[in-house]
Amino acid sequence: MICPKCEHDDTKVLDSRDTMEGRSIRRRRECLKCKYRFTTFENIETAKFLVVKKDGSREQYNRDKLEMGIWKSCEKRPITRDQIKEMLDDLEEKWSSAGKEVQSEMIGEGVMDSLKKIDEVAYIRFASVYRQFKDVESFKKELAELLK
Repeated sequence: MICPKCEHDDTKVLDSRDTMEGRSIRRRRECLKCKYRFTTFENIETAKFLVVKKDGSREQYNRDKLEMGIWKSCEKRPITRDQIKEMLDDLEEKWSSAGKEVQSEMIGEGVMDSLKKIDEVAYIRFASVYRQFKDVESFKKELAELLK
């Protein structure tokens, strides 16, 4: 690991701890040259996969693109970054284990199921875009389903 202060390439690990329920390791390091201390995080690399869209086209999964859509549905709601990060980490783990190609329906339904547990308003907002409600009746039907 390269020291961020002096760029020396030899450091030692002072302390290691699991974070995020064992999905990440936090390491406290010290540069052997300048004695600067810093923290690094090691995360499990999720497998890269392609998203198969409704029209049959394929594109590389892009977490940032999905996260932006989720945040639009969560605007002005009491939802934290940690909640969204944890939600996406869990979902990506599930999707990665599904294979090299994942149907967009699996992604959309997974996000909606997770959002429903976090915040019902964010869920309805996301569902209205994902399911492309055409009229008030389809919106009412989804809302009635949520209220059951």
